[in-house]
Formats: sequence, structure tokens, C-alpha cells
Amino acid sequence: MGLDPAIALAGLVVGFSVGLTGMGGGALMTPILVLFFKIQPLAAVSSDLLASLVMKPVGGSVHLRRGTVRKDLVLWLCVGSVPAAFAGALILRALGGNADELLKRALGVALLAAAISIVVKAALQRRREAQGHAPPVVINRASTVLVGAIGGLVVGITSVGSGSLIIVMLLLLYPGLRASELVGTDLIQAIPLVGAATLGHLLFGDVRLGLTASLLVGALPGVYVGARLSARADDRVVRPALFVLLLTSGLKLV
Repeated sequence: MGLDPAIALAGLVVGFSVGLTGMGGGALMTPILVLFFKIQPLAAVSSDLLASLVMKPVGGSVHLRRGTVRKDLVLWLCVGSVPAAFAGALILRALGGNADELLKRALGVALLAAAISIVVKAALQRRREAQGHAPPVVINRASTVLVGAIGGLVVGITSVGSGSLIIVMLLLLYPGLRASELVGTDLIQAIPLVGAATLGHLLFGDVRLGLTASLLVGALPGVYVGARLSARADDRVVRPALFVLLLTSGLKLV
């Protein structure tokens, strides 16, 4: 498969969303590949994970330079997420010939959860703004590892959740985190998470390099521009569109 301009354009839009809000990577790209480009679910998940592995450091490096990454949180998230993400690929391997149909439904459920997470995130942020002050961030190691493990397992199976689900769980656990810290921390912790999931899918999944290359042609400039804007912008502009798209896609896949 050569470079596909339509897939590259989709990658540009998704990359911009990831850089700007930390959300929308697998949650947007995988259903777009399955529903609009008719890619088999396992190939879509595997190829999207490899593209994300290249894309995440681009956005994450911007946040590292700006000091909007909580490295203490990244460490404990990865303790849970890295082994769980690799385990997700092992689960798909164990499913064998039934993987594509079951993965399609699991992807639908993950998308619906991601859509709900957008609403929850908005409500939590409004409540924090109404309080007028942010509580101090005190690291809870066990809870942070558990957040990483849940997010890692979902990402390993569906490629969804490294941004949407984990960001919301972090916001629930640490309401004192600033929006830019949430995005920056999530982008950095997603690098080893997605790396572990990608390794599993390279061994047991269906990675298609031509598909991945097409995604990256658009996604890399998109995530860079989005990340540079994220320190000055929030996700209120893209949140309603993300919610509708995730909800619609999730219902269609379930």
C-alpha cells in the first residue's frame, strides 16, 4: 500500500487534536480507518499504535521544554501501563480468528467510554473553576499505578484511551493539575505505554507500514502545531465535535 492522501489528511486532523487536547489519537483515528477506509479492525489498531508511537514524542517534547510535564506522575503511570498494554496484545492473540469481530465491539465500547469521559472532564473542570482555587497535588502511588494499568490494557486492545480515558482518570484523581499539565503529562506517559502496546502488535498483531506512513505524513505536523497552541488554548472548541464523533462511531461499532 502506497501513501494515501485521504488517510494523510485524516492523520493531520487527528494529530492536531492530539497535540491541542491530549485526546483523540486512537479514539478518532482507529474508527476513521475502520468505518471510512474499511480497514480491518486489527490492522487499524496495530497500524495506528505504530503511528502514535512516532507521533506522541513530537507533542510531548513541546511540553517538556515548556515545563508542563509532571514526571513523578509519569513514572507511576508507566509502572501500571507498560505491562498492561503489552498484555492487551497477548489477549488479542489468544482470541485468534475471532479477534476482528470482538475487537470491533470492544472498540465501540471504548469509544462510548471516551465520549462519556469528555463530558465528565468538562464537568470536573467547570467545578474546579467555580471553586476558584486548585487543591495541591499529592501523589497517590497505588491509585496512579491502577490508572496506568486500566488505561494500558484498554490501549493495548483497542488503541483508544491513552489520551481520553487516562486524562479523565487523572483529573478525577488530581483535580489540582492544570490543563497544560494534564496534556503534557499524558503525552509523555503515553510514549512507553504505546511503545509496549506497539511491540505486542508487531509480534502478534497486523501492522501495515504503508498505512502507518500515510497516517504519519499528516499526523506529525498536526500534532506539533496542536501542541504549540495547547499552552494558550483549551479544548472547549473541539470538545463538542469530539463528543459527537466518538458517540456516533461507538454506537455504529457496538
